[in-house]
Amino acid sequence: MGGTASTIIIVIILAVILFFAVKSSISHFRGEGGCCGGSGKEKRIKPAKLDNVIASKRVKIKGMRCENCNIRVQNALNRVEGISAKVNGERQEAVVQMGREIDDSEIRKIIDNLGYNVESIENL
Repeated sequence: MGGTASTIIIVIILAVILFFAVKSSISHFRGEGGCCGGSGKEKRIKPAKLDNVIASKRVKIKGMRCENCNIRVQNALNRVEGISAKVNGERQEAVVQMGREIDDSEIRKIIDNLGYNVESIENL
């Protein structure tokens, strides 16, 4: 009888752990979780309207897994004066318009500091 009771307790514990794991995963895949160090409640910063676009670039990014990732990258880029960026998570890329001269290394550093990996930056 002692063996049966301990087996039941173990099964209950595993069921509870599985329940919370699935619950957490569902919100993550909806882009609502904080998978990337965010709370999942960060609001997307709209791209700035630039008076004069001097260059446009396509930045290919590895590691964005959910909507929260996309928002984090877009917000980080749009916080930089002279950048207007839109991120497309399905394509794993950002389209960055620049109103001033910005070196590719600066764009790469912004994204790398978030924990993502820039594969390439190309002029449009």
